[in-house]
Amino acid sequence: MTDQVNRPKGVTSVALIAHDNKKADLIAWVEKNSVKLNKCTVYATGTTGKLIAEKTGVDVKRCHSGPLGGDQQIGALISEGKVDLLIFFWDPLEPMPHDPDIKALLRLATLWNVPSACNSATADFLVNSNLFEEFLPQRPDFDSYLSRDVPGN
Repeated sequence: MTDQVNRPKGVTSVALIAHDNKKADLIAWVEKNSVKLNKCTVYATGTTGKLIAEKTGVDVKRCHSGPLGGDQQIGALISEGKVDLLIFFWDPLEPMPHDPDIKALLRLATLWNVPSACNSATADFLVNSNLFEEFLPQRPDFDSYLSRDVPGN
């Protein structure tokens, strides 16, 4: 793991995503945590971001709607080191036609060691942790993977 150098301590960017049946829960969570979130760059998928901005006043950088590529845009931000924390309230009771996109997003968050929450209890633990103010991302070092011998070379 490597520290990201030349950046302030603490969570500086948060990605917010919620499936339709969980949007109200996420909005309530954002309202409760708006003071901390207003100190961060907040990214969100399309409809979720629109609702958060309208209902909470938190400034949101919106990506596309999840099924239209927004989940993948958030994943790209994670891989670029632009997201410190992922809050994704997904609905375990509803089948999702874009399930592969969701799995890819969660895979990238895990791969890049981005703390993630899928419900308000876990999200509360993350934002109320002392680490929220002291956080320094520990990004994996993939140099050995990138320089490995590939069969056929």
